[in-house]
Amino acid sequence: MAASISVIIPTLNEAERIASTIRRVKTHGAAEIIVADGGSADGTAEIAASLGVTVLAGAANRGAQQNLGALRAAGSILLFLHADTELPVDFAGRIRRTLAIPGVAGGAFRFRLDGSGWQLRLVERVVALRCRLFQLPYGDQAIFVTKEMFERAGRFPENPVMEDFDFIARLKKLGRVAIAEADAVTSARRWRRLGVWRMTWIHQLCILGYYLRIPSRRMARWREPVGPS
Repeated sequence: MAASISVIIPTLNEAERIASTIRRVKTHGAAEIIVADGGSADGTAEIAASLGVTVLAGAANRGAQQNLGALRAAGSILLFLHADTELPVDFAGRIRRTLAIPGVAGGAFRFRLDGSGWQLRLVERVVALRCRLFQLPYGDQAIFVTKEMFERAGRFPENPVMEDFDFIARLKKLGRVAIAEADAVTSARRWRRLGVWRMTWIHQLCILGYYLRIPSRRMARWREPVGPS
């Protein structure tokens, strides 16, 4: 019997996207969908509930929201999905095959943006290089891990930013973080709104802040222009 997959979607004001995200996941093999909402004011939680998925309410803190969903999840595999990211149609099989590889502690998908232009293609190539050299996928690549390994890695830190970076750093100590050979397609809305170079600068500033141990609440203020992700 195939291992069951629980998809956990942290949300904050994603009313425009949550329905389509849930419908796509339902169609392609998730045993369970949990929306962990951070206090949306635009009806996100109500839309999700109307589609028959589990909706949990918590503070607007993505690390805490994802942990809340993971604690409720019944599946043996956890998939953390951002509301603006589209999974490949065969995501369930690819996740199971990736996690079955000896020595793999967890994984994610290749990163792709839904916009056009050479600057976005450059961002994708840089992400691919980072993943190949350092095994450092981010949350918008749809991180997946067994529930057992998630607990061994210590769950997500309950921080408003860099929770994915910190979790992956700890997961790497337990085994390889593999990149499945399929794309998770993320909305380019933030790059379009802020510009590619400003968006890149904010990301790099947060990475530097993480290593310098700058409080996550201060880094969250740096990321405020980015908005939902």
